[in-house]
Amino acid sequence: MYKEYIIKIIFSLLIIFALFKKNTERLMESDYTFKVLMLGDASVGKTSLTLRYISGFFVEDLRLTIGVDFFSKSVFFNGERIKLQLWDFGGEERFRFLLPQYAKGASGAFILYDITHPASLSHLPDWSYIVRENAGDVPLMLVGSKADLSEYRSVKREDGINAAKRYNMRSFVELSSKTGQNVEKAFEVLAQILLEESKKKHAKMDF
Repeated sequence: MYKEYIIKIIFSLLIIFALFKKNTERLMESDYTFKVLMLGDASVGKTSLTLRYISGFFVEDLRLTIGVDFFSKSVFFNGERIKLQLWDFGGEERFRFLLPQYAKGASGAFILYDITHPASLSHLPDWSYIVRENAGDVPLMLVGSKADLSEYRSVKREDGINAAKRYNMRSFVELSSKTGQNVEKAFEVLAQILLEESKKKHAKMDF
């Protein structure tokens, strides 16, 4: 009898666990899923920004990204459940040939440059061209990274703004992954743009 009692308890716990898992998965289901590319030259801070947003922590001495790393984060935004798939692309020239394939199906992209390294901004047209050639006219956001190193700044904020306008970026921000300055704001702005674009597209399809 004791054995049967234990079996019933175990069986009940298994049912509870199954129901809990099912409800949790339902809660985590997303209304929208967006594929977002993290682009820019090597060492501009793409992985630092991604990890800061995902975990809330700043990690120093990160290794260079080899090829592509993948991350995701689900958030509630304006009452919608949004899943951001973040594709952190290695910025070294030897990995550039991979980007056209990975860019396909992208919803949007962050293109980063280092405010202490002018050459990283000069490569903006290369990055934007590859994305638009393979993903279409998706929203791109220009990001000036390492804002905490303002004493070493060699790219004026106005230069970043002008570059964003020249290459039809949808938005621009300077941020610091180290201090967290404007990190959440950057993702919120892009998420808002992607959400609006998606709703417009669905409205046209319904019509």
